[in-house]
Amino acid sequence: MRIHDLLRGPLVAGAIASATATLHTGTIASATATPHTGAIGSVTATLHPGAAAAAAIDHTREDGIGIRLVDAPLQARADSRARSYIVDHLKPGTVIHRRVEVSNTTGSPWVVSLYPAAAEIRDRGFRFAPGRTPNDLSTWISTNRREILLAPGARSMVTATVDVPKGAAPGERYAMIWAEVAKDPPPGGGLRQVNRVGVRVYLSVGGDNPPAADFTIDTLTAQRAPDGQQIVSAQVRNTGGRALDLTGAVTLTNGGLTAGPYQVRTGTTLAPGDAGPVIAPLTERVPDGPWHVRFHLESGLVRHTAEADIRFPVAGAARMAAAAMDGGGFPVAAVVTAGIVLAALAAASFLLIRGRRRARHDAAP
Repeated sequence: MRIHDLLRGPLVAGAIASATATLHTGTIASATATPHTGAIGSVTATLHPGAAAAAAIDHTREDGIGIRLVDAPLQARADSRARSYIVDHLKPGTVIHRRVEVSNTTGSPWVVSLYPAAAEIRDRGFRFAPGRTPNDLSTWISTNRREILLAPGARSMVTATVDVPKGAAPGERYAMIWAEVAKDPPPGGGLRQVNRVGVRVYLSVGGDNPPAADFTIDTLTAQRAPDGQQIVSAQVRNTGGRALDLTGAVTLTNGGLTAGPYQVRTGTTLAPGDAGPVIAPLTERVPDGPWHVRFHLESGLVRHTAEADIRFPVAGAARMAAAAMDGGGFPVAAVVTAGIVLAALAAASFLLIRGRRRARHDAAP
């Protein structure tokens, strides 16, 4: 028997998807996959094989082909990753459905192709396979519409189905759900342009209890780039069972002086067991120090802060400083649950004491 996603918990729709990844069709594609910071998915653009290098996509324009995740599990409403990507843990033999919205904000009609394809985490990044290259997860994904004709300003809802085979091995897998547009070459010959924009899929397969996500911040290092820019680097290790998409900020203090916060460079994704640096470039020049640095990182509901004393070197990197991590890191959901339990215990204790006092009062002559 198939287990429908409604049996696994309700979905929250609409407002949970806060951003849209947009492919700008008025530009020539670049052959390099380019992350779309802060968007629902990750944007890539590809040239037809044999094409020459061309200009990068301009993400500041409003006209383009967009895609966004519309619904996600209600229990994940506090998880920013689950509002942006399809992030789930399923048993073998489970089927779920997720809706995505495809939009055309250009002034021309476009035929949009929809399909899943392989992805992987490699070199501390979420990497897209070329074309329609499959993997296990992409073969489990289907869309109810493979092609859409979108008029200017039109939007269309598409349902993606993830059907996990009964014999699926445990582990986490990655894929993309792509919306692709193509432009044929002009008469007389030329290049065919193929551009796509998509939503990431992170799927863990296993038993009733999903693997926990967690990480450690082992060291902090002050660096100076060749152009003189100051950088604080954190060595991070994924100690959990789920992939991490790391975001965060750094604050520097020295007595009464405070610098920051400076945002960490986005785009670092660590698979379970991976380790690597996460850097925060300073956007202004500060004295070399010494500084007390607080490096805050989070991925979804898991959050940690590490502290150390650093001094910026004249060039290159200073010696790594052992990081003292906070005692936190509990998922937000766990903290909320603990608060509810403590409140319930406090209420029960109050009622018990009140009941005993009333009993003593009634028994008094």
